[in-house]
Amino acid sequence: MIRRIELEVLATVDRGDTISELATKLDHSDSYLSRAVGDLVEKGLVYTEHDGRRKRVVPSDARVVELYQDLVRQHSHIDFPDLVTGKALEVLYCLDHPRTVSEIADRTDNYRNTVNRVLKRLRDRGLVGTDDGQYEFNGDFHRLHEFARELVHHLHRQQLQSVASRGTILWEDHDEFLAQTESEIEANHFHETGLARFAAFGLQFLLTRHRYYLYSEGVETVSAVELCCHTLLIDDGPRYRSYCLLLLSHVDVDEDVLQEQAEKYGLEDKIDSLLRYLETHGKVDADRLPEWDEFQELAADYEVDLPS
Repeated sequence: MIRRIELEVLATVDRGDTISELATKLDHSDSYLSRAVGDLVEKGLVYTEHDGRRKRVVPSDARVVELYQDLVRQHSHIDFPDLVTGKALEVLYCLDHPRTVSEIADRTDNYRNTVNRVLKRLRDRGLVGTDDGQYEFNGDFHRLHEFARELVHHLHRQQLQSVASRGTILWEDHDEFLAQTESEIEANHFHETGLARFAAFGLQFLLTRHRYYLYSEGVETVSAVELCCHTLLIDDGPRYRSYCLLLLSHVDVDEDVLQEQAEKYGLEDKIDSLLRYLETHGKVDADRLPEWDEFQELAADYEVDLPS
């Protein structure tokens, strides 16, 4: 996602430094620094200006750059480039409130030993502490979580803009995001979801002018369980909830897997409401759900057999 050398450049660069000046400051070759600066330019974290035959490096006005440089200035004794890359960035991203090692491992899909190693390094430097088995930040180092979140969001936005000139991120995690666009995306790791995806499960709905995509390197195609969650994230209104009910009635889904995904997307209560609605034939006290007889008519229109 971002390399140590790139963070070293961001921590060191002053407005107008040349590649050679940065190379001298960081004790690297000009060619190595030039590649790192090129990667940062691609990420939108710095830009370059020509000054005669020299190229000067300028930090961008991205909020994540300001957050990071403030941390570096205020805690100059801490080697942040060594602490916030790779798996550490994932751990920092998930420390929005006190969490156990197991909770962080589950959220980041890492081994407990990996999370333990990261947390030990952070604890040894006084950045985090433990209370009753839960890790949390010490002092003002909670800003590391803010930095991790802002960096991930910035990089996701860059990924989206590289394939769609107009797009909006509706939901994101440290390694995935759900996006709305006005154009089709045909690029690696972008998987179509939303109303267009229902057709793969035998349900054809009138499409809107927007398209929806899940960006994920770990997913081959959007499952019915994921589609249900994405639909609620896209629009939590009565019509889209009815579409989810049709999908859950039409496709055999594992409820445990569905509830696991609901937790990932922060939709536990909404998914539970949909499942109870189907189990009780509409006898639930919940907003934005149809009357049972109305849903029966809708299901008949789409040739969906409801549970007896």
